[in-house]
Amino acid sequence: MSPRIKKLIATLIIILVWLPVYALFVMGIAVHVLPQAAWYVNLFFYALAGSLWILPIGLALPWMYREPQP
Repeated sequence: MSPRIKKLIATLIIILVWLPVYALFVMGIAVHVLPQAAWYVNLFFYALAGSLWILPIGLALPWMYREPQP
């Protein structure tokens, strides 16, 4: 598979699938847990949630840029 096709596939999956699903999941947790939580729990939650969305992107990058096998 060419690197161009790999980039297209990874971009579409990340933007159209991963980010909306992750955002809805985090919002659902935030609505149920955070209203009665202390400020430091909110701080930790938003710091963690703001960092974890990048994990699949970091896993997809080596795959996208790997040279095709002959």
